[in-house]
Amino acid sequence: MNNSEKSNVNNDVIPVRGYLLTEQVNPNSLNLDQLSSVELVELFNSEDQKAVAAVAAAKTQLAEAIERTAERLRHGGRLFYVGAGTSGRLGVLDAAECPPTFCTPPELVQGIIAGGAGALVRSSEDLEDRAQDGEAAIAQRHITQLDVVVGITAGGTTPFVHGALNAARQRGATTIFIACVPAEQVRFDADVDIRLLTGPEVIAGSTRLKAGTVTKLALNILSTGVMVKLGKVYGNRMVDVAVTNQKLRDRALQILQDLTGLSREAAGFLLERSGKWVKLALLMHWTGLEKDDGDRLLSEHQGNLRVAVASHKNNKLP
Repeated sequence: MNNSEKSNVNNDVIPVRGYLLTEQVNPNSLNLDQLSSVELVELFNSEDQKAVAAVAAAKTQLAEAIERTAERLRHGGRLFYVGAGTSGRLGVLDAAECPPTFCTPPELVQGIIAGGAGALVRSSEDLEDRAQDGEAAIAQRHITQLDVVVGITAGGTTPFVHGALNAARQRGATTIFIACVPAEQVRFDADVDIRLLTGPEVIAGSTRLKAGTVTKLALNILSTGVMVKLGKVYGNRMVDVAVTNQKLRDRALQILQDLTGLSREAAGFLLERSGKWVKLALLMHWTGLEKDDGDRLLSEHQGNLRVAVASHKNNKLP
């Protein structure tokens, strides 16, 4: 082993961080401190286009991650994001947005960040070097073979993430590895290996930039794709939206009006009859069933509105 290499927790040989793609110097931003504000914006905008291209290049792996995760959650599993620093914060953010968007229980999608909740608002980057903390986080949450654990690490080397994924794999969980460096630089044995290659950052090594952007894009696709597969969406409407404030009530009423042609007053009455559940309200309207019977029909079809309505003899599905 030469001085440019070291071993990771997976006993693979990987380059030291200075050799990683995410640590390289970007030739397009060598004169960054000499640019005008407009030129700065243009440069960032140009570099950010690479994030979209990186997602497109990883579409097969992202699709596999959606399928595997949906299958596990369909059978009672949970989805966990694990990361440190920016990667950890993005995982926690995506997990936190699932309950209001898809009315999922908080435990269904969870974010685990090195350093815990305090690391969300205060840098705790030193804690990412503790693989044993990642292992402990998996044990603490009683991960099983039904669960899915997504390890997020821009440079691919974060010990906290490696420790968590290795522990999850030992428990039989489905593992997904997300990194912004090519596999030949950092190898990791996961069920799904997603590489989001955006190249060197505008500021060398600042992976909160393009790497953070591409990670947010990928997590949006992963969690939303899973929820679509689980029947949380009808067409492109969030019919499982949690009606917890005025904005979300307005959204719920708009969905009902758009899909049923009802007046706002009538849609509001229907929403109340359904217990403020848009999906059930739509089923009641299209089938003529009352709340309890509609609820049972949805349960019989794992919450899939389209299938539930189509199965009813008084089908009025538009």
